[in-house]
Amino acid sequence: MEVVVVENIYLLVIVTLTSVLQNVFFALKVEKECNSPTSKAAAFERVSCANRNCMDTYPTFLAVMWCAGLCLSQAPAAFAGIIYLVVRQKYFVGYMGQTSQSTPGYLFGKRILGFLLLMCVVGIFNYLLLRYLGSDYKEYVETITGAASALLLIP
Repeated sequence: MEVVVVENIYLLVIVTLTSVLQNVFFALKVEKECNSPTSKAAAFERVSCANRNCMDTYPTFLAVMWCAGLCLSQAPAAFAGIIYLVVRQKYFVGYMGQTSQSTPGYLFGKRILGFLLLMCVVGIFNYLLLRYLGSDYKEYVETITGAASALLLIP
């Protein structure tokens, strides 16, 4: 029984642990900027603000990624999660330069969160169809979702 549960969530766990490592990286950047003797207030403020912005969306990201993975399909949800982490890194690094460099990462991140939210809704809707009407479209929806997740790579 345990093996079946782990098989259904191991990709989500990997993405979650990777996101934790990314959060540690962000925190170390803030700490380094704070303790730097040549640090300027503006540079610290940018790094600190970028970290705060990333942490503000972090619970939403985790919630929709896990719900999408559990309610619909683990692989596309984990793939979208990895892409989100790459985009979040781009946002953070862009914000440390000039804030205008972070805009593409921000907009792309919103699109990925929207995709994950849509996966959640479709998964829940499919469950309700199965529960109350006896119709299960999960296999079709998983195929479509898997193919659609590749579209996330288009900027």
